[in-house]
Amino acid sequence: MANLQLHIDQFSSVRVLCVGDVMLDIFVYGKTNRLSPEAPVPVLLETRRSSMLGGAGNVVANLRSLGVQTSLAGIVGNDAEGKEVRKCLEDMGAESKLLFTQDDYQTTMKTRLVSGRQHLLRLDRETMLYATDDNLSVLLSNIEQELQHTDMLLLSDYKKGLIDERFAPRVIEMCRAAGVPVIVDPKRTDYGIYRGATLVKPNRKEFEEVTGQRFSPGTPGFVESAVQAGREVCRKYGVENLLVTLSEHGMLYIPGAETERPRLIPTEAKEVFDVSGAGDTSLATLGAAIATGATMRDAIKLANAASGVVVGKLGTASITCDELRRKIDCREESGIITAEQAAALITELREQGKTIGFTNGCFDILHPGHLCSFDRARALCDVLFVGLNSDASIQRLKGPSRPINNQESRAAMLVGLKSVNYVVIFDEDSPLSLIDKLRPDVIAKEGYAMDNWKSGRFVESYGGKAVILPRLEGFSTTAIVEKLNK
Repeated sequence: MANLQLHIDQFSSVRVLCVGDVMLDIFVYGKTNRLSPEAPVPVLLETRRSSMLGGAGNVVANLRSLGVQTSLAGIVGNDAEGKEVRKCLEDMGAESKLLFTQDDYQTTMKTRLVSGRQHLLRLDRETMLYATDDNLSVLLSNIEQELQHTDMLLLSDYKKGLIDERFAPRVIEMCRAAGVPVIVDPKRTDYGIYRGATLVKPNRKEFEEVTGQRFSPGTPGFVESAVQAGREVCRKYGVENLLVTLSEHGMLYIPGAETERPRLIPTEAKEVFDVSGAGDTSLATLGAAIATGATMRDAIKLANAASGVVVGKLGTASITCDELRRKIDCREESGIITAEQAAALITELREQGKTIGFTNGCFDILHPGHLCSFDRARALCDVLFVGLNSDASIQRLKGPSRPINNQESRAAMLVGLKSVNYVVIFDEDSPLSLIDKLRPDVIAKEGYAMDNWKSGRFVESYGGKAVILPRLEGFSTTAIVEKLNK
């Protein structure tokens, strides 16, 4: 994780230009204690309101919150909302010299009514922009000048009119000429206007629309079918790579090149309050990370972690470097991970040439026999994963009086051991399903003969190694429990 922290530290040294549809987000907060006598709807008693940048403006807000030097190119109306957009940019320290007004255009505005943590209603005011040739010419000229000292360009398409066939191809062409990478957040199915982009970042719905297929993340064969469809999109439209955001299922990176491996990165979110602007946060973090020289793998990790933070906030939220650092630190320090996180981590570890070890059990009351087994298992591999039976699983296996210690306590004890790297809690009676997902190189366990050890035989069936550990006699959890009950 040290590399991730290093990239966060370098955010302030890079410059990102964001181009796209700009809007103003208004939040009206209040209390609802009664229904209206005029209609069966709640009455919101306003207590406060706030305004912030939306659309491409929210990408800029996230970049500035991360300390990135940022410019914005877009068009707003010559109205009160347009003036408020310019004020917001000025307040956050973003370069607004690339922002132009168009007299016959109303600035897009979204007003959200919120009671407590509950959205009641969103009121939109918008008209499609058809930029004048003169405005586009000036905008393109200034973008070209800005590219001379820009490390990354983010194209934020909210399908409000600016990012069209007249404008987007010219911007991408200028970026390629200047050697500046381009990441696109798309909102249309014709990716032809994004031809030449370094990466296009659709969500699942947008990915289904452009491929003409339906996908079910988390089901067998999902990654393979999505990668095949995604690479066809890359070939058809001439974009280099795709990054598909999958909400609670994380992100899927699909490189256009057959020689590069796709990656499924599990979600970082623990509790979701509001997804407003989460895509903008991931776009900003992804762009900032790549601008620092991060690999695509590390940039996606940071973007995924950032999204996991903001969906726990209310409203169009942004993330700070400190919040992102804490997120990364928490993930690093807590060795208790999900099966999906473990599978993704093992893929990375194998690319580093690491040998993956696995053992499993209930580990209800830790004793010297367990410690001896962990040390011996760890000696057989570079990284040791421990599959831990859940409380429900133990109750089915050992009766209603067990476990003595709950799964959270047992997992915390295990990750505190120097020989254990990661703990994965599983709910099945057998670890076979988990082992199939992780495919460890070595499995080690005491107390079994190979004929009775299904897990060991399964690991050997795909070329892994199964090691029966010698038992340290005189220690048993069952015996300890019986002694305590006497």
